[in-house]
Amino acid sequence: MTLDNIAALFIQPPVGAWSDRLRTPLGRRIPFILVGAPITAVAFGLIPVAAILPLFIACTSTLLLSAALWRTPLVALMPDITPSEFRSQANGVINFMGGIGAIVALQAGGALYKMSPNFPFWLGSALVVVSALIVYLFIEEPKEYGETEQQPSMLESLKELFNDTDKSGLRILFAIFFWFIGYSAVETFFTLYAKNHLGLEVGDGATLLSVLPLFFVLAAMPAGFLGGKIGRRLTISIGLIILSIMLVMLFITPAKALLTGIAPLPLVGIPLVAGGTRMLTLAGVMLILCGIGWAFININSLPMVVDLTNAARLGTYTGLYYLFSTLSAIAGPNINGWAVQLTGDNYNIIMLIAPVFMLIAFGLMMGVKKGEAVGVSGNS
Repeated sequence: MTLDNIAALFIQPPVGAWSDRLRTPLGRRIPFILVGAPITAVAFGLIPVAAILPLFIACTSTLLLSAALWRTPLVALMPDITPSEFRSQANGVINFMGGIGAIVALQAGGALYKMSPNFPFWLGSALVVVSALIVYLFIEEPKEYGETEQQPSMLESLKELFNDTDKSGLRILFAIFFWFIGYSAVETFFTLYAKNHLGLEVGDGATLLSVLPLFFVLAAMPAGFLGGKIGRRLTISIGLIILSIMLVMLFITPAKALLTGIAPLPLVGIPLVAGGTRMLTLAGVMLILCGIGWAFININSLPMVVDLTNAARLGTYTGLYYLFSTLSAIAGPNINGWAVQLTGDNYNIIMLIAPVFMLIAFGLMMGVKKGEAVGVSGNS
């Protein structure tokens, strides 16, 4: 994971800016996909047969580095081919389909693993290649950007944001940084919170948390359409309020009350007694609302960032989005872990720290004047 964060920090943002400047017959983004995807597929497919440690390390390192090479150009394709007013909706559809794909992969991977531990890896490799071919064959990049136009680097673009009299761009990016720190607190420490504060087994704690990403996926498309309807900033702000309130409720509600059973819930419910029926609990309801709030935030944030700029620099601003989210992924666990240690390993404090970061992000968003869909009030 450390290498993954390093790759995301030092490779993804500059590659996004590089893709803006690249001019080829295939376009700006697709060459990165056609180079990076096969390398990723081969490295992933070799992992289960890497019998010695150096080969295993080489495969995993190559996998992480090659995936970082083409992630930003791939993500930048969405705003490239989607009109500004539909980018929130498109991002919602992408996240929903990604969630469905993850669920199908888990089910199919489990069945394939029973046949051979190698098969899930090889299926993943094959799907990466097929997906890259689909992009190559069916996605046509727009050609309206200048053929010889020189675009500023990522660092130059960041400097422009700092020097701009309107700080909307910086406000959005720092809001992203803070809300990802808050979210990472919950994501990283929840199983320990469930074990130490709620008294659950680690497995049941993970199951309890699973309703959050599940309802994030289910709410992804509605969140995108809501952002398109009432505006991205307002939708994000509503999400930040929902998430903050639910996390504070988790903090102040007694553990016994949080484990109150509400209704039977197969698969993602938890047994309140050994061998008992899996139940939706009060904590589960709060986490469901957290997932919906997180969808309101996350689905509309990338479209806001890319609509700060023009079509020629979409890759650069996609890279800036990943720069600030990656910085939070590096800083977040350290900040939140330090807070837990200072309070004598009181993991419940996470449910108080996280909303503090959410509210900082909310305050930053209140000063944002740009980032709405082109033609929508509030966007210049």
